[in-house]
Amino acid sequence: MDDARQGRSDRRFELAATVLLAMAAVATAWAAYQSARWHGEQAKAQSASIAARVESTRTANVANRQAQIDVALFTQWVDAYARDESKLADFYRKRFRTEFRPAFVAWVATRPRTNRRAPLSPFALPQYKLAATAQADRLEGQAAAFSTDVGRFIQRADDYSLTVVLFAAALFFAGISTRLRSPSARMVILGLGYALYLGSVIWIATFPVSLSV
Repeated sequence: MDDARQGRSDRRFELAATVLLAMAAVATAWAAYQSARWHGEQAKAQSASIAARVESTRTANVANRQAQIDVALFTQWVDAYARDESKLADFYRKRFRTEFRPAFVAWVATRPRTNRRAPLSPFALPQYKLAATAQADRLEGQAAAFSTDVGRFIQRADDYSLTVVLFAAALFFAGISTRLRSPSARMVILGLGYALYLGSVIWIATFPVSLSV
């Protein structure tokens, strides 16, 4: 009778250990897959951040060249206007860039020759806006956002990697429990394995999931 009871107890224990081994193996594979996926997301975000920053720099350079053109033409216009060379002043004025003209008109309206409170140049007015500068700022903001995503994705990958270790530890406890002779020792080790597995499952359930489509 005792042998039969012991046999049933052993079979139940082996079944419990086998179930833990199977579940921990599947969970380990899932966590490893998710860790790889988030590393892939991190790599894509990093590439996007670099691309956006490069484009931002290129656009900022365009804005700088446009500003240099505006300054050069305005300086030549001021020189011609100061010497009362109206034809030459008109020549330069007609060549002002479209983005510069609203600021120039607003500056002239302040009567800078007689108004001491007038801005020193059109470039100090809010009407002077360069689309390239706005585009460069927008791209820089995108690059910063992608950089933030990189850090977040790395952390997610690291969290999944840690669960891989925890599930592997649960596998170890499940495997070693079947090698022990003492029933109490086997139950303690298997219980530790289940506790570790369940705790890891509860934790990993809070993680975001990345799937390839």
